[in-house]
Amino acid sequence: MITLSNYQNVLTRMLLLTSMFLCFVMPAQALFVSPPKDPIPLIHEIFPQLTKIGEKQGEPLTWTIYKDEEIIGYAFETNDIAKIPAYSGEPVNMLVAIDPKGVYLGAKVLEHHEPIILAGIPESKLHKFTEQYDGLNVSDRLKVGGNQTEGIVHIDGLSGATVTVMVMNVGIVKSATQVARSLGLISASQEIIQPMGTVYPDVYTKADWTTLTGDGSIRKLYLNRKAVDEAFVGTEAEHIEEASAEQKEDMFAEVYFAQVNIPSVGRNLLGDSEYEYLAANLKSGEHAVILMGTGYSFKGSGYVRGAIFDRIQVLQGSDAIAFRDLDHTRVPDIYIDGAPSFKERSIFIIREHHEFNPAEDWQLELLVRRQTGPLDSIFTSFKADYHTLEKYVDRPPVILPEPELTLAEQVWKEKNIEVVILFILLAFLLASLFLQDILVRHPTFMHNFRHSFLIITVVFIGWSWGGQLSIVNVFTFLQAFMADFSWDLFLLDPVIFILWGAAAVTMLLWGRAVYCGWLCPFGALQELINVFARYIKIPQFELPWAVHERLWAIKYLILLGLFGLSMESLATAEQFAEIEPFKTTFLLKFDREWPFVIYASALLIINIFTRKFFCRYLCPLGAALSTSNSIRLFSWLRRRPECGQPCKTCAKECEIQAINPDGEINMRECHYCLDCQVTYFNEEKCPPLKKIARKKRKFQEDEIETVNVA
Repeated sequence: MITLSNYQNVLTRMLLLTSMFLCFVMPAQALFVSPPKDPIPLIHEIFPQLTKIGEKQGEPLTWTIYKDEEIIGYAFETNDIAKIPAYSGEPVNMLVAIDPKGVYLGAKVLEHHEPIILAGIPESKLHKFTEQYDGLNVSDRLKVGGNQTEGIVHIDGLSGATVTVMVMNVGIVKSATQVARSLGLISASQEIIQPMGTVYPDVYTKADWTTLTGDGSIRKLYLNRKAVDEAFVGTEAEHIEEASAEQKEDMFAEVYFAQVNIPSVGRNLLGDSEYEYLAANLKSGEHAVILMGTGYSFKGSGYVRGAIFDRIQVLQGSDAIAFRDLDHTRVPDIYIDGAPSFKERSIFIIREHHEFNPAEDWQLELLVRRQTGPLDSIFTSFKADYHTLEKYVDRPPVILPEPELTLAEQVWKEKNIEVVILFILLAFLLASLFLQDILVRHPTFMHNFRHSFLIITVVFIGWSWGGQLSIVNVFTFLQAFMADFSWDLFLLDPVIFILWGAAAVTMLLWGRAVYCGWLCPFGALQELINVFARYIKIPQFELPWAVHERLWAIKYLILLGLFGLSMESLATAEQFAEIEPFKTTFLLKFDREWPFVIYASALLIINIFTRKFFCRYLCPLGAALSTSNSIRLFSWLRRRPECGQPCKTCAKECEIQAINPDGEINMRECHYCLDCQVTYFNEEKCPPLKKIARKKRKFQEDEIETVNVA
């Protein structure tokens, strides 16, 4: 027989276990909290060969790393460039280093406030995550997790901290891209993509020089000596070959250029026979440009056979096309009417491997060199644009790139299956609540349905999707609400966001009970353990009512304590919120330090002997949600005048003791299991119904007897 002494011993051990956790495990969490790291020693660690670190300067702020006078890399902090709030509402500040070619050399966490990392994931796992960036390039498209996709480098996530590492990835990539662009290591991405076009081979119109230069078929690059002198200002060649004041407006170079394999351009410039010869010798995918110049030589006096023409390039997109001697043909004469005389006339072939697109704009780049010593020289360049006219080329419609998704949009897209399934589960739950008066009349179906739903909650919502709400979420929301509120932070975890939405709706309609009784993975796990224990006939302990109702206060005191800590420091509150075993059980799946594993395991083992001990007495989240009881709209749990006095059947059957001795259901403690409603409609279990049934049977028997006598 279970005596009051047994209850007191069990209660004493439970409270002692909780006290040990609060006194010893919680302070131990402080070991996980480290002050912000100094980036300078980490820079030395990444660049062991450095001799000097430049001042942190520029826009964006960047350290330049030197070995003697050679630049060997750059380093920067993500918070200086892309402060993106992570799960805690605060950004993760990281030191990122790249080399002069845009290759990642290292990424180190300097400061964070993430609760899952403060007291859950070892620092070694976080370092292992950031090590994946080493050797990747700033121009790579990086994505955390997901299926292999062409053109995207996938980085392994961190179990239990998916949102955190996704935000870290965005911070690293966004910061590195801005730094690399500011340093000229990569070019800005194009806004549109122009599919490969083709030159119309049969479109030809007879035209003179004035017509072709007037409509843009032939373009011109013109430089006077003033423009060239100004380009060398501030360099060692500033005063070399400098023009006098009288010479500033003199012509330095005049170069006309065009795409000469366009029939209306080529035939008019070269004549029919020369154009036919050129077209016949162009392979598929090859194109030709013609340059006609006066003044500064675009070929250069130092050109030798087998070498590259070092004064000209054709630029298209990110490609720079240079020409060798085999790509060059001298043009003996120009046949078009009205053409001026030129000192140089040349055709340059753009070979097929360059994938030149005639439908896309391109540039002619002229490089001007000044000699600063016997072997040393300095270059500067000048560019002119070329746009192929619509009448000359078949230009397919441009492809607009898919708009870049925000981090939240990416997460929702990746988790669309989980989102759909979760909405279906919620739809089933809402339907069952609206139809509860019908379902509870079928006890076997009702119990099977509830137990199946709880299994889904534990396996899928809890362990598979990490959808366990926490009091930390409440504090994060309050902090965001009092600061610069943004939904982006909360949208980063679709499952958590949907569950909070469901909790808010059900709290308004029925109070805290629905979430705690149906959607909380830890609560569901506790209940299933207890159901199995009762099934195999393990004795159950129920605390005396006087003790039980006083223990309710503990969770409210814990809630107040955590709330007070959160007002002073959210990070500290997150540490002490480890009184919730949710992180250990579902996010980390018991893969953490032994005190946390022992604590979570003990709370689950207790449920073998009494149902939902943690939910009833310790859960700060349940305490916070129960404050909504005063605003709930519906009260659908039916009661009779006899409930509580004299009938106490439902009160005895309520495994979490949420029914007061007077028969009233305490909705702040109820978990909406509907067991009391099953009894309420069951004529075999509910004494008032049994009494009514007896009277009805007796009345029917009396009527039958009267009929027989008559």
